[in-house]
Amino acid sequence: MNYSIKVDYVGVVAGFLCLVHCLATPFIFIAKSCVVTCCSNTPIWWHIIDYVFLFISFLAIYNTTQVSNKVWVKRMLWFNWGALFCILVNEKLEVITLPKELIFIPSILIVFLHIYNLKYCQCAKDKCCKKSIIS
Repeated sequence: MNYSIKVDYVGVVAGFLCLVHCLATPFIFIAKSCVVTCCSNTPIWWHIIDYVFLFISFLAIYNTTQVSNKVWVKRMLWFNWGALFCILVNEKLEVITLPKELIFIPSILIVFLHIYNLKYCQCAKDKCCKKSIIS
């Protein structure tokens, strides 16, 4: 059985939900600012969601790279995950000023790379791929 298909679906869904989360954030804060005068405090669970998506995407990318047959897809998945990680950490620590929209680039690329991997990078036989830890 080829486990990569399931892992790529997890990656696509996690990436899509991460994008929805990122897109919803400004609207939630606009609505909150209309209700209360101080909108700088965000709920802790909202920040935890960032790390949950980052962890899920790490697992999905790790497992996808174990069974993908395209080296450049593996490298691009890890590069974009690293970029996503750096942007997220920078957003929390405010090390350098970056546009908030920058987080969408690696997120969207991870989703598209998982979709590409689903379509074009599957092994022809079960024997050519390692089994993933997600089944």
